[in-house]
Amino acid sequence: MQQQSNSVAILSSAYFPPVQWMQKLHRYSHVFIERNDNFCKQTYRNRCLIATANGVQALTVPIEKYDGAKCAMRDIRVSDHGEWRHLHWNAIVSAYGESPFFDYYADDLRPFFERKWEFLFDFNTEITMKLCELLDVRPDISLTDEYADAGAPGTDDFRDVIRPKHPLSDPSFEPRPYYQVYARRHGFKPNMSVLDLLCNEGPEGIFYL
Repeated sequence: MQQQSNSVAILSSAYFPPVQWMQKLHRYSHVFIERNDNFCKQTYRNRCLIATANGVQALTVPIEKYDGAKCAMRDIRVSDHGEWRHLHWNAIVSAYGESPFFDYYADDLRPFFERKWEFLFDFNTEITMKLCELLDVRPDISLTDEYADAGAPGTDDFRDVIRPKHPLSDPSFEPRPYYQVYARRHGFKPNMSVLDLLCNEGPEGIFYL
């Protein structure tokens, strides 16, 4: 495992986060997950990317409308609008049902789409803990009590680095190809949700982080 020059990382909360995000949990000695930043649309806070038979698909968790122009991530509520849980699970089954390890992990993943969660941050945190368990990633995680100081010595801030659109430079992350069900059709798709890595590589997934 490549060691980081700094020992602490700051991450935004993420819904079934990408491989790059999970890499930080694995490589840093301590990680702060930010819950006091303002919610931003079209980010991994409520969106994940999966590799499907038709290419990359985004799955987005709907949220309740909030008063004002801004709302802290910790206060964002999950919406029950539509049948998004059913749709997300069906999309995941369709994308990874034929992957080598989907059946092995399905019973661990399905419950996230069967119960209601009030707050998005809590939902994401439970998902993160389960993914760590399944991948045998053993991070030292703290949740921020106030907005974290990006300039603290020995700290790498990834809150604005890891994002679906216009990501910033991250020299420590170089996606390495692994088996994907539809790679022969679409080519390897880097930095998908870690669901992609888990379902395709199983216990070996940790070696790609």
